[in-house]
Amino acid sequence: MIYLTRKCEFSASHYYYNPELSAEENRRLYGKCANLNGHGHNYTLEVTVGGEVDPTTGFVIDLKDLKDIMSREVVDALDHRHLNKEVAEFAHRNPTTENLAVYIWQRIEAKLKIAKLHRVRLYESHDLFVDFLGET
Repeated sequence: MIYLTRKCEFSASHYYYNPELSAEENRRLYGKCANLNGHGHNYTLEVTVGGEVDPTTGFVIDLKDLKDIMSREVVDALDHRHLNKEVAEFAHRNPTTENLAVYIWQRIEAKLKIAKLHRVRLYESHDLFVDFLGET
């Protein structure tokens, strides 16, 4: 099995807030991230797929196909969006890096026909990232 990783970037804003808690409890739990005006990140996404090398093409997956899937399913859907307000998945679910990685996995996995999704790594900043391997 060969693993291939492709990267892309997108920018998005969000906030963390649990409506079942008081404003004070939200501030205590989430700190300044509970500000309902939101804050933003420049995310870096790494998508790793695995498979056998096609003897004709020499590819695990056509690189353009993977780029197109990532662009359509992630960048077009999330770039320059306020995740809480513009992405239905996060209308009632905190768009944490963890939850965002699962959401991205679900969108990409459904579109892969040849290679198998192995890992989604999402960087919220240069020193904070999440790996999701598909187990929920």
